[in-house]
Amino acid sequence: MSREYSIEVCRRLKERFDSQGLYRPMRVRCYDGGDEVVYDAAGFGTDSTCRVKLVVEEFAGAGFAGQVYKVRLSGIENGCVDSLRVGGVYAMKILVPPSFGRKLFRNALYRIGFQGAFQPQLNPYANRACALWQKFIRRAAGVRFGDERRVVDIYATFIDKTIGSCGSLNEWIDGRTWRLEVDNHLDLLKKYYRGRPVDNQLLGSPEYQAKRQFMHEFVALMHEMGAHEFARQYEWSTCKSQPNCLKRTDSENGPSAGLVAVDFTAGLVLLPFLPMSPGDFKLIAGGIKRGSLVQFDRGSIKKLAGFVEKNSNNFSDMQPLLEELKQAECSYRRSVPDITHNHVRLLYSRQLWSTMLDSAVAGWEVGNIIQPQYRQKLQRSRILTLLFYFIGLIPFLGSLLRKIWGRADWRRHYQRMFASWEYLCRAVRGRVAEKVLTWYRAGRVSDSRATTIATSVWRFWGHLPLCLLPARLHRFLTDSNYARETLVYWFVRPVRLYFNVGLREQWLRETVRQGQKKHMLSDEDAGVIFAQVNEAFIQKYLKSLAVHICTLPVTQIVSVTVAAIYWLTHWGQPNAFVIGLGIIGIFQVLPVSPGSLVRGFYVVYLVARERNFRDYNIAVFLGFFKYLGYLAFPIQMTYHYPALARFMASHWATEAVHLVPVFGERGALLEHWVFCLFYNWPLTIRRRMSNRARIRASIMPRYWHAGLCAAGTAGLVCLGQFFFANNANQPAGLRDVWYLVILLPLACGALVTLGCGGAKLGRRILAAAISGVMAGALYVAASAALGASGSVEIAGIMTDFAWGAFIFAILSTFGAVIAELKLPDPELQ
Repeated sequence: MSREYSIEVCRRLKERFDSQGLYRPMRVRCYDGGDEVVYDAAGFGTDSTCRVKLVVEEFAGAGFAGQVYKVRLSGIENGCVDSLRVGGVYAMKILVPPSFGRKLFRNALYRIGFQGAFQPQLNPYANRACALWQKFIRRAAGVRFGDERRVVDIYATFIDKTIGSCGSLNEWIDGRTWRLEVDNHLDLLKKYYRGRPVDNQLLGSPEYQAKRQFMHEFVALMHEMGAHEFARQYEWSTCKSQPNCLKRTDSENGPSAGLVAVDFTAGLVLLPFLPMSPGDFKLIAGGIKRGSLVQFDRGSIKKLAGFVEKNSNNFSDMQPLLEELKQAECSYRRSVPDITHNHVRLLYSRQLWSTMLDSAVAGWEVGNIIQPQYRQKLQRSRILTLLFYFIGLIPFLGSLLRKIWGRADWRRHYQRMFASWEYLCRAVRGRVAEKVLTWYRAGRVSDSRATTIATSVWRFWGHLPLCLLPARLHRFLTDSNYARETLVYWFVRPVRLYFNVGLREQWLRETVRQGQKKHMLSDEDAGVIFAQVNEAFIQKYLKSLAVHICTLPVTQIVSVTVAAIYWLTHWGQPNAFVIGLGIIGIFQVLPVSPGSLVRGFYVVYLVARERNFRDYNIAVFLGFFKYLGYLAFPIQMTYHYPALARFMASHWATEAVHLVPVFGERGALLEHWVFCLFYNWPLTIRRRMSNRARIRASIMPRYWHAGLCAAGTAGLVCLGQFFFANNANQPAGLRDVWYLVILLPLACGALVTLGCGGAKLGRRILAAAISGVMAGALYVAASAALGASGSVEIAGIMTDFAWGAFIFAILSTFGAVIAELKLPDPELQ
């Protein structure tokens, strides 16, 4: 759901639907700011119920588990619920995603695992059980960490009859995910997590450490109290659990202060044959040990009761809630077949089947499939219940038949459609307005076009086939203004940024303000950046960033052009089109692409023009690599402008990572890994090399051993080639001893750089490369002299020489670089 849309347009579309006077209600998937909702809320105390009126302030986010809103409580009637106050701000969670695709995938996994409908959405007992578990986990956090605020509070549960889902009212957390911290001792952090002794004064990334430690202890606590499958939401190794733990914005006085667990509602079932993250393999094994083949939100009531008894002083007021949890869990677990837990009970237990059928009927009412009065009719007849269930299994038609059978308003709606042409036209207009509203929220159509399409059935039919495409592509193909703005953004704007100083400054200021809103940098850092905007060095880097933006479409243009040329020249071949698509795909996965080459050579041009390698020493290498090159200049700014560099690196890394489904979520582990890879790891390498350079400054450089390493490498390759030829009774080439051709030059480069004494890094790498060329030349010469390669012509020998020198030089250089990176840090010895 797109966040940038006009609520006024949504209201006009709703009014257009209402103006048609249809018998059926409007399908509602989500709410907009300003909408008022009324619920019968159930709290967590004796007779703690009331009717609450809530005003939606903003949409906070959505996932597979559901959708979350920031709401304000505007009124309470017919009772009271502890902690709910008129005027208070709360988080409202509704357990159904607004996205139809996410809902379909989520429900499919749940049906495979438990052979039933998604219970947290449709079963009040499931919703209640999850809420009660959260209450106990919160109290346990108070026992273990000394502060219940470590877990978000939950105040009430309810049923949303408009969307058709269970939901809950929770504490609203003004918080953020982690800040991407600068750390030039990343190697020390790795040793720390491997259990090796380290100097804590040099250890960096305190906020990262604090969150990891808290989540580790929190998972251990949940396993101790029996909340085994709830702990999956906070398992670090899943790489997607980190955003479930926020840091309160009013507690910035320490890295561990204000950490709070905010999400206890699972979205996707963990199937034993479908792990969806690295940590799932461990979770699947642990679940099998506990006898839980399919994992979702099951806990051990027996273990929880033991934990409560052990800490009875802290849980003395929660005994009634424990009894309620036992009853809710019993009803919830009997609501679906769940063959992995119910086993043979499905063959003989009438009580189990009775509970399942009653829960199915209750779920149909919650999901707006049947009306309340029809629920009693189904519960009185098991045959009708089973028939209603099996009708729902009919693809596409089943949902329609259920509505006609179970809801009088829908039944009358369809009757009038067949009986009255005028009503049929109104029904079509209403459906068009309803569908266009969904498109508009998704960003498929603009404000003006949404209204135009809603009033024209023919325009709607023209857009309908395109709704299968991604939202942006749909809009690009149907909205000329949007298409023009998109093309200008990608092709014209970078050129303007390069030549227009004012535009560059404006772009930087806007980007920084966005970073402040997203909590990617502090107000203090933002102030420092704003004060540095006009400096000449900043302008130089901003121009370089503009060039990088200009190169974004280069690879796509080249790949499509090459594929088109191939298809046009081979169109008669049966697989020409498929090969053309393969060419485009190959360009996407190549580590070095046409666009990255343009970026890299631009940096080389700057180095040559300014005769200044120091200010480009990172960008000149990273620029040649695809995807990595976009972060070259943000990383390069590290020492000159650390605040700006920290923000720009995190900004670019975040934007790139967010393209990855699920794992690319803001605040997830992949975001941190990418930041460390492109920001902290180069800093760590630079620090280690600087330390080694200071030590080597007192040592005399030496290069004489490079020739010996080259001769030894060539001799060993020839020896291996000789043995291969004798065993195979045929001449041997480089391909026949490929393993030696790879390993020996790598070792040669490593030995050369390690033996260069006090030589500078650049000369050490150059010596390794020259040694590789010499090794390749000596190998070809010796191979030709001995006739081992089978090549006797001058042209063949020269070809072998070129390939040998090239391959050996590249591999020797890599060997030297790897050796330099793997050398121990002198500072830590």
